[in-house]
Amino acid sequence: MANSSLLALLGLAALASAAAPKPVAETPVLYAKDKQRLVELTAELNGSKQLYLVVAEMDGNACDWSNWIEPEVVLADGTVVDLTKLKWKEAESLGTTRVGKNYEGKPLKIAGKEYARGIGTHASSFIAYELPGPAKSFRAKVGIDDGGAIRGGKASSADVKFAVFTTRPEKYKPVDFEGGPTLVPAELFTVPEGFEVTVWATSPQIFNPTNIDFDERGRMYVAEGVNYRGKKGRRPEGDRIVVLEDTTGAGKADKVTVFTQDDNLVSPLGVAHIDGKIVVSQPPDLIVYTDVNGDGVFDPKVDKREVLLTGFNGRNHDHSLHSATFGPDGKWNFNQGNTCAQFTDRSGKTFRIGSPYNHGEFTKQAVDAQKVAGLRSDDGNVWVGGFSVRMNSDGTHARIVGHNYRNSFEQSINSLGDMYQSDNDDPPACRVSLIMEGGNAGFASADGQRSWGADKRPGQETPVAEWRQDDPGTMPAGDVYGGGSPTGVAFYENGALDSKWNGLLLACEAGKNVVFGYLPKPDGAGMKLERFDFFTSNKEKEWAGSDFLGGKATGVLKTKFRPSDVTVGPDGAIYVADWFDPGVGGHGTRDNSLSGTIYRIAPKGFKSVMPKIDLSTVAG
Repeated sequence: MANSSLLALLGLAALASAAAPKPVAETPVLYAKDKQRLVELTAELNGSKQLYLVVAEMDGNACDWSNWIEPEVVLADGTVVDLTKLKWKEAESLGTTRVGKNYEGKPLKIAGKEYARGIGTHASSFIAYELPGPAKSFRAKVGIDDGGAIRGGKASSADVKFAVFTTRPEKYKPVDFEGGPTLVPAELFTVPEGFEVTVWATSPQIFNPTNIDFDERGRMYVAEGVNYRGKKGRRPEGDRIVVLEDTTGAGKADKVTVFTQDDNLVSPLGVAHIDGKIVVSQPPDLIVYTDVNGDGVFDPKVDKREVLLTGFNGRNHDHSLHSATFGPDGKWNFNQGNTCAQFTDRSGKTFRIGSPYNHGEFTKQAVDAQKVAGLRSDDGNVWVGGFSVRMNSDGTHARIVGHNYRNSFEQSINSLGDMYQSDNDDPPACRVSLIMEGGNAGFASADGQRSWGADKRPGQETPVAEWRQDDPGTMPAGDVYGGGSPTGVAFYENGALDSKWNGLLLACEAGKNVVFGYLPKPDGAGMKLERFDFFTSNKEKEWAGSDFLGGKATGVLKTKFRPSDVTVGPDGAIYVADWFDPGVGGHGTRDNSLSGTIYRIAPKGFKSVMPKIDLSTVAG
C-alpha cells in the first residue's frame, strides 16, 4: 500500500509501466513515532551523471520535515562527492531547501542528535543534481527532523518516504511558471446564471493582494504581501497599502494611490477602513492610521499613526493577526491564528493565549505560545489557540468571543450580529462556521497542552476528532469540507443582486480556486451551511499546487486563481481579490511576476453607482 502511494505521488501510472522511471533505492515509510528514527539509504547509480533525491509525504500534508544526512556520491574513479558542497540544478519543496539546516533554518536534528552536514527539506520535495562524472553509488542517512517529528512534546503525524532516482520522475518534469498570462481571464470563470464577471483592477495597479476593504466613497484599500514568507526581502522598501478608485464610473479602477509603504509592513494580512481610520494587521501590532484630511495618502505631518494593540505572534506567517471588521454594535472585531499572543487592551486587561502549536520563531516573537498555554487571562478564563476579539474602537474593554481555532483568516459579521469565519486544516478538515459567542472550536485541548491528534479516539473520523465534535463544550463545526486553504469571508445582506441572494455568505478557498457560497439556515445550536460554488475558475475541480495535494503545481491557468479576500462594495456588487499563483499556502508561492487582480461580480449589464452617504445624520 505504501509503495503504491509513493508511485501515485510521483505520477507513475502503475508498477507494470516499463516507461515510467523507477527509484534505484527507496526507504520504507518512515513515521515520526518510529523507534528507529535514522535510516541508512544506499543506491547503485550504474554510471549515471544525473541524480534526483525525492521525499514523498504519504498521508496528507503534515510536519514532514525531512533530512538527508551526510549525502555522498562515489564516482566511477573512486572520488567521493559531498552533496552538501555540490550546487544542485534545482530544488522544489513545501518550503525552503537548506544546506546544513533543517526546513526551518535551525540545526539538523534527528532523535536528539544534531548533524552539521546534511540537507533539510519539507516533503514533498525534489532535488536534482548534475554530477561531475559517471557515478558508482550513493549513500546517506535519512529521517524526519525532530522539529517536525515532535510537536507539543509528542510524536506528530509526519510520515514520509525517501527515494533515489537516476531518471527524472514524471511528477517533477519542469513546469514554466514564468510564462503565459498574469491573470485568469474573466470569461474563464463560472458564476450562477444572471451574473457577469469583469476585471476591476490588475497588476501593475496592485501586487499580491492579501486583503481588501472599501470606504463609503467607493475607494478600495488593498493590503499587499510581496514579502510573504519565503519571498521576504524581495521588496526591501516594505509592503504597501494601496487605494484603488473608479473615478469615471466605467466599472474599473482608474486611479491608484499608495496610502503607505513602510519597511515595517511585511505581508500584512488585514486592512480595514472604519470611520476615517485605516486599520492594518501587522504583527506584532494592530496599527491604526487616521487619514485626517481624507486624501487617501498617509502624511505623517498631517495624519496620525498609532499602535492600538501589540503582542501578537506570527509576523510574516499566515497563522497570525487578521483583518478588523465592525459589527452592528459599533465595536471592532479581529482574530488571530494559533501562533497566539499576549496583549493588554487599553483598559489595562492582559490576555494570555497559548497553544501546543510550535513553529519556531513564529510562535515566540511576542510571547512563547507554549509557555503561556494554560495560563489564565485577567478576565479569569483560559483561552487557547486562534481566537476572536471584540472591543471598543479605542482598544478598551476587549473580550474574547471565540477561541481554539487553528488559523481563521478573517471574520464577517451581519446586521444581526452573527459572526462567520473559515478555518484551516491539519490534516484535511477545513471548515466554514458560525461562531457562537465565547465558543470553543476544539482544535487543541482545553488547557492548550495538546493538539487534537493526541486525543483522537479509536474509530473517530478526522473531521469529528479535529474539531472535537463528540466532546462537550465545543461548538458545531459547521461545514467541514476537507483539504484546502480558506481565506477571506464576507456576508452579503442586500445590494445589486437579486433578492434571492440576500443573506449570502461567501468564503474564499484559495486551494480549490473557488469562492464558496452559502445561504445559512438555523439548525439547532448552529447554522446549516449547504455549500455551492459561487465563483470558480476550475469547475472541473482539477486542483493543483495546494498543500493538501502535496504542493505540486502544474501551471495550468485555471489553477492559478487564488482568492485571498471577498467583500461587498458600496455599489452593492461583489469584489474578489486574487493572489494569482501556481501554488498556495505559506510554502507555495511561485509567481515571481507578483501578479494580482480584483474581479467584480454583478448582474449582467450592471452600472456601478456609489451612493451618497451623509454620516453626520441618522438617516445617512
